[in-house]
Amino acid sequence: MPRPKTHDDLLRAKLLDRAGALLADEGAQALSLRRLASEVGTSTTAVYSLFGSKPALLARLCAEGFRAIGDRLREVRLTGDAVTDLVHLGAAYRNTALAQRNLYVLMFAGGGSTSPGTAAEVREELQLVLAPLREAVRSGAAAGVFGDVPDDVIASSVWAYAHGMVCFELHRTLPSGWEYSRAYEEGLRATVRGWCR
Repeated sequence: MPRPKTHDDLLRAKLLDRAGALLADEGAQALSLRRLASEVGTSTTAVYSLFGSKPALLARLCAEGFRAIGDRLREVRLTGDAVTDLVHLGAAYRNTALAQRNLYVLMFAGGGSTSPGTAAEVREELQLVLAPLREAVRSGAAAGVFGDVPDDVIASSVWAYAHGMVCFELHRTLPSGWEYSRAYEEGLRATVRGWCR
């Protein structure tokens, strides 16, 4: 009779959920595999069995973070007005990033494993973030809103603006009293309109 599988997908999900909560509540310095295992009621052996290493666990968290952003962007209903749609997508991106602020910092800090498998997984999730932006850009190009520019160029510039401003906001880089929300939307709209014919 085969031995029961104790290190299963349910335990994997619990570990990822608790690791994400530790990052959100206390930052990366709070995340040790021993503490994580203890708080989930398992052993460090189980964590290593499921993820292989702490860098691999962090890479999995990064992939989950990108997936959460991609899922949120796919929930945005496109109106057919490319400028408005890209601004709405950018707003959804910001809101999701701020809701998982510690994980977001990790996602762009090279915190994940550099093994080919995890790197490919993160790249795949990154493409899911870009997909809704590309769709809105293609729609705008078909309607003659944008000039003859590859959709990836426009989508990437919108993402670059969104990412830069989110980082400014997370680190409170700009002067005290700066209205991040208003400045974010105005700048995002200007970025998109800069690509219009």
